[in-house]
Amino acid sequence: MLQPKKTKFRREQKNVMKGMAQRGNQLAFGSFGLKTLENCWITAQQIEAARQAATRYMSREGQIWIRIFPVKPFTKKPLDTRMGKGKGDPQGFVAPVTPGRILMEADGVPLVIAKEALRLASHKFPVATKFVVRRDYVE
Repeated sequence: MLQPKKTKFRREQKNVMKGMAQRGNQLAFGSFGLKTLENCWITAQQIEAARQAATRYMSREGQIWIRIFPVKPFTKKPLDTRMGKGKGDPQGFVAPVTPGRILMEADGVPLVIAKEALRLASHKFPVATKFVVRRDYVE
């Protein structure tokens, strides 16, 4: 599972996500990509599930790049716990994404295979996505 080796603080505030992605919003490595259309927290488990779905469909040909990393810890209080008594314990890590952010990129396979692989991967994310192709891509 993806998670940082070390964090400065165990717990973090929620913060507000607004506006479009200012960085990570262009294809950098591959010819095909998956771009978000909404704000969301994506967990490490969802990223791993999407990676597995895409690599299995591509039958381990080509290459996949994951462009997001879960660096934000999120906490949860136990069930049947009353209000107060401090913040809950860290449960895992999430990657906050805003609209326009590239989640995954693929290359080294034909367009139809990459499109289907990234479509399967997009079903693992809790956010609406869009398939994008590099401008100078020719078959």
